[in-house]
Amino acid sequence: MSTAESDRRSGQRAVLEIDHLTVELAGGRRAARVVDDVSLAVFPREIVGLIGESGSGKTMTALSILRLLPRAASIAGGEIRLGGASLTSMSEAELRRIRGRRIAMIPQNPMSAMNPVLRIGAQVGEPYVLHRGVRWTDAVAQAVRLLRDVHLPLPEERAVEYPHQFSGGMQQRAMTAMAIALEPQLLIADEPTTALDVTIQAQVLRLLLEIRDRHGTATLLITHDLGVIAEMCDWVYVMYAGRILEQGSVERIFARPSHPYTQALMRATPTVDATDADLASIPGSIPSPFELPAGCRFADRCPSRFERCEREPLLLDVEASHSARCWLLEDGRE
Repeated sequence: MSTAESDRRSGQRAVLEIDHLTVELAGGRRAARVVDDVSLAVFPREIVGLIGESGSGKTMTALSILRLLPRAASIAGGEIRLGGASLTSMSEAELRRIRGRRIAMIPQNPMSAMNPVLRIGAQVGEPYVLHRGVRWTDAVAQAVRLLRDVHLPLPEERAVEYPHQFSGGMQQRAMTAMAIALEPQLLIADEPTTALDVTIQAQVLRLLLEIRDRHGTATLLITHDLGVIAEMCDWVYVMYAGRILEQGSVERIFARPSHPYTQALMRATPTVDATDADLASIPGSIPSPFELPAGCRFADRCPSRFERCEREPLLLDVEASHSARCWLLEDGRE
């Protein structure tokens, strides 16, 4: 763990702590590491960003927290704790009592996560039935209140509709209502603005801030959008090919991005005054987890590559509240 991370964890208890998490995916004769030695933390009332390209391991990290990995994937090492209690050693029965009550997730594709033949009110109210033994009629009444809380127009009417009658933004609000029903300690939002237009994106992000302010919820926000990170987050982890390459406070990382991958992401992010000529793509593609390079994961795509990059870099401190996994820092070339 870097000094930046250990300093951040000192003096207060994290809602979520992940230490040296490794997730392997079975594939033929050998397993692939889709999450490799990842450590992160989320504190009360904090919104923490986990950013990276598709295939970097962000969603696998989230599913590990919930212990809902695909059948071919498994936790091969590390520890996940919620409020100090180990999630990695809990039984399935214990986890069922925690999911939805203490940890909730807003999935990337709400339409695929919802039951197409069950009315919205019944789905949003279901946590009350499962975890608190509330009658269905009372649970649906609670669902109407929740739909109102997430600013869904005409909540009484919407509660008796089906998912296919909702727009993408409305589905996202319904899933958010379901996630916050029991006021969980930790909310995981996996690409909550994907496929939504700009206006609806802003509304969804504003809603996450409202939830944080109203309930003191700790939030892990998974995204590939640096603009969302800048607007929403207190702390950010930059992930690539299963590893954390840079981490720190949002202010420090945006002021001084120190890993070439973070710098490349920023150059590829559009701004209001940017022209097409100003935007730079990142050459190449993220490596397959079955064919990871021996040294730095980003080396094959890095414009600053040099001999030492053939060795696995350490997580080095850039400054207070900021560290990066890059030999350029040690070599003084950053």
